[in-house]
Amino acid sequence: MSSSKDATVYTTALAAFIAGGALAYTYINYKSSSSSSSSKSKSNSPPRPIRKSLIYNDNNTPSHDGQNLNKVGSTSDILFPHNYEEKMRRRIATRVSVEEENSTPRTSVTVRVPATSANVGPGYDCIGMAVDLWSEITVTRSSAFEITAEGEGAEEMPKDETNLMVVGLKAAFDAANKPVPTLKYHAVSRIPYARGLGSSSAAIVGGIVAGLVLAGHKLPCWGSEALLQIAAGIEGHPDNVAPSLYGGIQIGIHNETRWVTERLPHPAGMQAVLFIPDFVGKTSDARNVLKDTISRDEAAFNIGRVAFLVHALCVGMLDNLKWGVQDKMHQPQRGEHLYPYLFPMIDAAENAGACCSYLSGAGPTVMALTSGASGDIFTQREKERTDSAVAKAMLAVAEQYGIKGHLLVTQPVHEGSRVVKVEPSFSSDTITYRDNI
Repeated sequence: MSSSKDATVYTTALAAFIAGGALAYTYINYKSSSSSSSSKSKSNSPPRPIRKSLIYNDNNTPSHDGQNLNKVGSTSDILFPHNYEEKMRRRIATRVSVEEENSTPRTSVTVRVPATSANVGPGYDCIGMAVDLWSEITVTRSSAFEITAEGEGAEEMPKDETNLMVVGLKAAFDAANKPVPTLKYHAVSRIPYARGLGSSSAAIVGGIVAGLVLAGHKLPCWGSEALLQIAAGIEGHPDNVAPSLYGGIQIGIHNETRWVTERLPHPAGMQAVLFIPDFVGKTSDARNVLKDTISRDEAAFNIGRVAFLVHALCVGMLDNLKWGVQDKMHQPQRGEHLYPYLFPMIDAAENAGACCSYLSGAGPTVMALTSGASGDIFTQREKERTDSAVAKAMLAVAEQYGIKGHLLVTQPVHEGSRVVKVEPSFSSDTITYRDNI
């Protein structure tokens, strides 16, 4: 009986094994056939279309291949997180309301423009910083052309159409495609004239902004930075005009299509200590002492220092600023031939506690950056800050070299040029703008 049961179990198991094998064989053949068929089907089908994202700057901006990219992107265009200019352009494109003041000419306008410190260390012609020191330009429609001025450089300032205020204003009216009316200009200049603090750029930017307001014309910013194109076109580089327009610390480059800028952060509590000599520094003289070529070692040195400078500002690592502002392209040459006090003053400022020190613009001003300021500095203990000690150290070097001048303690400023007064007013019964302009 037992052997009969065992035989039955054995027979059942063997049958199950054979059936399972057959099923497995059938399944394998089926998968192989299916895979082969699928493969043939894929090989015969057309390739998948690749969606391209349309990235462009402005309705009038050509792409690198020369095509005008003035079409609104379709919904199939891909937008990545970094395509912020295109996102802004699309948001603006959905606005169909027309602001009437766009086409309303004004009779008078006053523009406030900050000083700037360019060529920050190794950032020759590409990095600049707005400084909390301001000039004002007032332009009014008049029956006769006239330029008057008061303050810094009022006597040296040209009083004819070569004045950069006039040059900038004419460029603005050209952009608006309107004739320039007869105007009266008045400048209240608090930016030292020809001292490496952007007095020329302030005049250009002030003139452009005043001209746009008087003409009743507005320019696109996102994706084109049209106002910057005009200013940098006149100046020849963006390191002064960009911070003069936008404020803050700006990096400016030309991307083979247009001038492009980006803002760098500056750490809270940073002070600017400036030694401003009494003599004028000519940009042409400062450029004439520079070499036409640089060595590979000098290029590598400056590339590394620019990277260090940008990193130090971005992460707030102020101790690294003194390495970040080192340079071999323009400061050593200008120190040797024009400003013998430059490097002794830099060393004295840094030894007294400055985060860094460098030649402002083309000189002759020397800029030192310090930290530790909090709120109003006159209510904060001096030993918590370093600006006072740095200023005294810089003055001592100036005295040693027989250089007359004065110290200015101020700070970098986030704000760029802006309209502070206009007639007729932009404000209305329903909307009041800052300063009630």
